[in-house]
Amino acid sequence: MAKEERLINKFKRLLRRLGMPRWLHHFGPKKYELKHHLLALVLKQECKQGYRRITRMLRGLGIKCASKSGLWYAMSRIPLTLWQRVLSATADKKSYILAIDGTGMSRTNASPYYYWRIDKPYPVEIPLKLSIVVDTKTKKIVALRLRANKAHDIKDAKYLLKRSPKAKWLVADKGYDANWLHHYCDELGMTAVIPMRNKGESRFKRHTLRRENQQFLNYKRYHRRSIVESIFKAIKTKFGASIASHKISAQRAEAYCRAIAHNIILVFKRFWTVPYVTQNILKSRFLAFVGF
Repeated sequence: MAKEERLINKFKRLLRRLGMPRWLHHFGPKKYELKHHLLALVLKQECKQGYRRITRMLRGLGIKCASKSGLWYAMSRIPLTLWQRVLSATADKKSYILAIDGTGMSRTNASPYYYWRIDKPYPVEIPLKLSIVVDTKTKKIVALRLRANKAHDIKDAKYLLKRSPKAKWLVADKGYDANWLHHYCDELGMTAVIPMRNKGESRFKRHTLRRENQQFLNYKRYHRRSIVESIFKAIKTKFGASIASHKISAQRAEAYCRAIAHNIILVFKRFWTVPYVTQNILKSRFLAFVGF
């Protein structure tokens, strides 16, 4: 339980620094504070537990936690702006290279018997679209957006960059190749490193910004974009490739909980793993101490 206790203490300090409101609602019983709901929901994703089991685990550790139904209601009632503030607090204020990309997330389907009763084919694929911005140095998620319908990757670029920290470079694949995105990055003080879809000469002989930025297409810098693919693989491997919630507000909250847990765990990663050379030094000193 040492891993869970460190995560709990880190999360409490994070909420105090953000100056979050104490209560989730203005009226009603003031029994559980906002930090109790946020902590339980983030740990639910980190430990891959249900509402009932995470409630039992936190109460067993002596931490105040709402009932399973209270957590279920809090998942949809917490505003999106609060989740964005918590996620931004777990990331760094400045970055050097940002990477942006999107992926698909599935939803949990009902049973085959239910689809047979409603006379629909099984399974019915209703994918979700998740787009994120990653700091390639710290491998933290700095901004994300979840859509309930399919959409092109570039539609969420402006939304994500507006909520990302300042950086010098932005790397993305050809799906983000658009002249307006290069101009928007230039307004933010960044340079977009995006390969062009069509490398031929301009039809109207215009020197657009997207063509001028091809001089910065350093492949060593551009291939930092693969880190965002690694983050997608890590999140889907650890938390699963599907989202269990049904309402879009709860689905966004679940996605933010996974990103917040991912960022916080990266802070403690260097304390949980000891290099191999350090292990050999500690082992030799221990054997010398005991007289072997």
